[in-house]
Amino acid sequence: MIAWLNRLVDLVEENLTEELDVVRLAAALGTTEYHLRRMFSSLAGMPLSEYVRRRRMTVAAAEVVTGSTDLLGIAVRYGYGSAEAFGRAFQSVHGASPGRARRDGGPLRTQPRLTFRLTVEGARPMDVRIVTRPASRLAGHAWRVPLVHHGVNPVIRQHVADLSPQEHLRLKALGDAEPHGLLAVSTDIDPDRREGTELTYLHGVAVTDAVAVPDDLDVVTVAAGTWAVFRAAGPYPDTLQAVWAATATEWFPSNPWRLRPGPEVVAVIDRADDFSTATVELWLPVEGA
Repeated sequence: MIAWLNRLVDLVEENLTEELDVVRLAAALGTTEYHLRRMFSSLAGMPLSEYVRRRRMTVAAAEVVTGSTDLLGIAVRYGYGSAEAFGRAFQSVHGASPGRARRDGGPLRTQPRLTFRLTVEGARPMDVRIVTRPASRLAGHAWRVPLVHHGVNPVIRQHVADLSPQEHLRLKALGDAEPHGLLAVSTDIDPDRREGTELTYLHGVAVTDAVAVPDDLDVVTVAAGTWAVFRAAGPYPDTLQAVWAATATEWFPSNPWRLRPGPEVVAVIDRADDFSTATVELWLPVEGA
């Protein structure tokens, strides 16, 4: 994984003035676009698309300040249809317009080229099991919510709090499949996992085809496949978020599996009354690498 992430960085540098064909790049690296974007964003701390934008604006800034090419020519060279669109992208990265940077020589905010290196991790064993499940359904209440990487998602918390205790009991009685219990399901996630982008969150249960799902509930269909199931216990949601990060930094690089498209499911096995701590299972859809 370290080798192909560094090769990806090389390919980004070779294509800074062209549209990046992530599907082709992933195929050349022997992986999938889905897995590539997820692993890059988790390990780099930023989405692949954001890294490409920052690198383009870093290199373009050198052309802006030298004054050797008009701004429209630079904009077109880096894939922007107008000087105005280029100016907005330049401003968002550098905090100054191209005109000001050309006049004053800055300020400029440089994105260094990334290099991925192997570090020693994994001193603490990860509790994981691999399971294969038939096609199933997830039924419950779904909302579009923003993606939050750290801490409690206030939008999700409010939606779940608005459900009555009776509704939680109704959902629990409906579930008859694994993962068991009330589930937190995330699907339709932005491929780059950019903070603030919307995803579909479903609070519900797993059901078999034998269950008649009431019309007032939303349903997410789950294809048959293999899942990596990670169990962890501790402060909530910090422990869960730390486990997700560890799957990218420790588990996937050292195991012959990769992510495949599908919902990410969290099953709460046990929790404190105030939900300050919990034992959870994180279900990630995977396939052989």
